[in-house]
Amino acid sequence: MNYKVLIVEDDAVISSEIKKYLLTWGYQVECVSDFHQVTTQFAAFNPHLVLMDVTLPFYNGYHWCSEIRKLSQVPIMFISSANDKMNIVMAMNMGGDDFIAKPFSFEVLLAKIQAMLRRTYSFYERANLVEHRGVVLNLSNASLEIEGQKVELTKNEFRILQLLFENKGRIVSREIIMKSLWDSDCFIDDNTLAVNFTRLRKKLDECGLKDFITTKKGIGYILEG
Repeated sequence: MNYKVLIVEDDAVISSEIKKYLLTWGYQVECVSDFHQVTTQFAAFNPHLVLMDVTLPFYNGYHWCSEIRKLSQVPIMFISSANDKMNIVMAMNMGGDDFIAKPFSFEVLLAKIQAMLRRTYSFYERANLVEHRGVVLNLSNASLEIEGQKVELTKNEFRILQLLFENKGRIVSREIIMKSLWDSDCFIDDNTLAVNFTRLRKKLDECGLKDFITTKKGIGYILEG
């Protein structure tokens, strides 16, 4: 995943050095340019993590942290030379997630960023995966993974598999599948659904998943254990 980091730091040298370093590690990075409009730039960029200095023009980092918290629960890591206990406690109380004191090494900063992103987003990524018999359906990008091999699915193929995965061990009727695919009470020819299943089965067969989906004649389809 290509994570986005927003840097809220008014020292142009520090912010550009951090940006340059993080870019080499594959992150998308933006530095706030208008310190009157931090939340505007935050909303436009929609980052996965914010690096926030405490001492800023106009309003301090605590103010902007509390403003961002009104919009998002994105992780906010304070970076500051004001590293006394009071500032650290204030940073946490205002909604910050971590505090790193200046001067710091880029390696330590990177390690903290990686740990924060891993803790914040790994559960989300796992929650978007469903598995059956070693086959993994990725709900976030509509793909199937079979023994490390990624299989791209059409919209209809993905929706069919999503329904079957969510109801594994139970028969899903043709009517439910057709309603889900075409979102209509109008009559859809059974043959239209059959064509979709034929294409999907061919794709699964090519990956060694023959008979992955079982047909219950006259009733529907099922993923059997």
